[in-house]
Amino acid sequence: MKSDRQDSSSTSSKNNTDKVHIFGIRHHGSGSSRSLCQALEQLQPDAILIEAPTDAQELLPLVMREKMHPPVAILIYEESAPENSVYFPFAIFSPEWQAIRYGLKRNIPIKFMDLPQAHCLAIKKKVETEVKSEEETEPNSKSNSELTPEVTPQVIPQVIPECDLRLYRQDPLGLLAEVAGFSDGERWWEYMVEHRRDSHELFAAILEAMTALREELDGDGDFEENIPDAPVEEMREAYMRQTIRIALNEGKERIAVVCGAWHAPALVNLPPAKNDAAILKGLPKVKVEATWIPWTYGRLAIASGYGAGVVSPGWYDHLWHNFHHGSIQVAIRWITRVARLLRTKDIDASSASVIEAVRLAEALSAMRDLPLAGLTELNAAIQSVLCFGDPLLMQFIHQELIVGDRMGRVPDDTPMVPLQQDLIRQQKRLRLKPDTKTLELDLRNTNDLERSHLLYRLALLDIPWGRVQYSSSKGTFKEPWQLRWEPEFAVRLVEAGVWGQTIIEAATAFTRNQANEAKDLPTLTKLVDKVLLANLGDAASYLMVRLQAEAAIAADISHLMQAVPPLANLLRYGNVRQIDTNIVAQVMDGLITRICVGLPVACASLNDEAAAAMYELAIAVNRAILLLQNSEYAEAWHGVLSQLTDQSGLHGLLAGCCCRLLLDAGIFTANDVETRMGLFLSLANEPSQSAAWVEGLLKGSGLVLLHDDRLWQVLDNWVTKLATDTFDLVLPLLRRTFATFPAPERRQMGERVKRNQSSQIATGNNSNFSNLDIARAEAIL
Repeated sequence: MKSDRQDSSSTSSKNNTDKVHIFGIRHHGSGSSRSLCQALEQLQPDAILIEAPTDAQELLPLVMREKMHPPVAILIYEESAPENSVYFPFAIFSPEWQAIRYGLKRNIPIKFMDLPQAHCLAIKKKVETEVKSEEETEPNSKSNSELTPEVTPQVIPQVIPECDLRLYRQDPLGLLAEVAGFSDGERWWEYMVEHRRDSHELFAAILEAMTALREELDGDGDFEENIPDAPVEEMREAYMRQTIRIALNEGKERIAVVCGAWHAPALVNLPPAKNDAAILKGLPKVKVEATWIPWTYGRLAIASGYGAGVVSPGWYDHLWHNFHHGSIQVAIRWITRVARLLRTKDIDASSASVIEAVRLAEALSAMRDLPLAGLTELNAAIQSVLCFGDPLLMQFIHQELIVGDRMGRVPDDTPMVPLQQDLIRQQKRLRLKPDTKTLELDLRNTNDLERSHLLYRLALLDIPWGRVQYSSSKGTFKEPWQLRWEPEFAVRLVEAGVWGQTIIEAATAFTRNQANEAKDLPTLTKLVDKVLLANLGDAASYLMVRLQAEAAIAADISHLMQAVPPLANLLRYGNVRQIDTNIVAQVMDGLITRICVGLPVACASLNDEAAAAMYELAIAVNRAILLLQNSEYAEAWHGVLSQLTDQSGLHGLLAGCCCRLLLDAGIFTANDVETRMGLFLSLANEPSQSAAWVEGLLKGSGLVLLHDDRLWQVLDNWVTKLATDTFDLVLPLLRRTFATFPAPERRQMGERVKRNQSSQIATGNNSNFSNLDIARAEAIL
């Protein structure tokens, strides 16, 4: 392959080498950016070509807008299938970003030169479709490499520019680092490029290194075997060369080509144009849209899964803004920032400690023969001096400073789908910024109530910008939220655009569709909960109709019982959230009636597992009815519970539960419960069922047992009369029940048992002293 490349080099391409200047950079490298800016000032180019998809060419003027603040990303997505998308992030220290700003400030023509994503997304879609079809028809019949002759399935992940090739099986920078004696490619590149003060001949050296590396990989065998994405890489490089030819044909004399270092050798000598045209012939294509979206440093980090990411975007940002002050200033300012961060957590970080940490970092860099203290040296000094050797504090520093939580902004006139525009309008009106913070809403306030509605509507559209942090101490009118905007929400907004042009329209239409697809009653009631919290009146009315229809045909009483608690919670919010609860009450009337009618039959002949599930449902429904404070509901519910207590064959757990609920409601007296306890705990019943009855009566609270002497005595009599074998059988069941009691209650029960034993001994009622001859005992005394 190398010989073919050499043979195809033409005389004309050699004559153009003095016009084309290749700058091989590392994406998101602050040192690359500094060196590139110096090189561009020296070259004074009349055209700048940048490795970025040509689909985004029209977005370039927005870079110079006042409200454009990186990190940002170009989002390119298929118009008819927004989920088929790709991001191209930029930070302020990204070389491409600085090249764009350099050209725009000086009115130098700038052109994106990478293969259009219209082709890349089409290739990705084609491969996914063929893989899926192959798996459905003939699983394992072919290897992935046989699916298509042009593209291998490795292009299924997002096709993003790579300079360090972390996605490749063989890491080129890792190979260079190994030769140079470094532990990894990241540290080698930082030492050789990022910390470099003089950029003279830097890009020539990078070109020479990458040329040798590509020749070495090519010499090991077939190039495609070493580079899994080689077909797509070959297309991309062919398209870049075509773009360079266009610039040359336009008469440009000083063309600056800014590309990933890996691609630089492929752009030096231009083969005949027909060769590249043959490579690009017949590529599939889809219609795409492009826009700018805010990005974050967290998403720029390689830990997020971004292949061209960097380990420490926050550190690179610090280097970009402070490197010109000198190496010692970089260290001082960084460690000072760390000290300020630690002080916010009430951790001692004195000025003396900062000075000591700076000196230690500088000493380490000198010992390692480094031009300045890098992040590794600074981290070692900070952990030793400021963190007292604690690695947990270093994790906090890594998250807050080394990676950082900075989020970018884009101008208001950035091309957006109507749904995105509506969200931005609402964010401005409600004074909500797309950043990470804690927000406590007072639902009695109109603005806060509308904020809550917006966050719930976005959650319905699978855009969980905010998550409710429930707190039991602040009442129903307080609603704490944790806001965190993720860049991928922009894609979800595009996807949700099919449901409407505004947030409320999209949420309503999407909810109606979800209601139509709901398979059971509990799913519908959970959806109603979300809809009413989002204040979607039209969707709520539609859901109520669906809910009534589903409830009318639902044969499973457990489903009806599962539907009650969510609706009861909604009725509770009526006065605070300004929800029309009349429609909810109508559905609740039907649910309570049907539950009370069908519950006795549903509780008949249940095994232990089914009885435990029914117990939980009964407790939940009882709690909901207490919450509603509706006398009609309570009367019907207590009536069916009374019926169940006398129902023959009822599982002991449920029978005990019904007695407990009726006792709490004041329907049963202690005498009533004592009577039923005596019947259920008689020796004629199975010990396991008797133990289950006790569990149903007492589960969760032993206060009823502690404060009612008659119940205590009945239970005590039953336990003491059990045979040894029977006692061994029921003991695990009783222990399971008593284990649910709080520790203070268990302690009081133990003390009461001791007191009873002492009183029995003192009065001679204990069976061990029944034959005691008091007169003879007194004689001995």
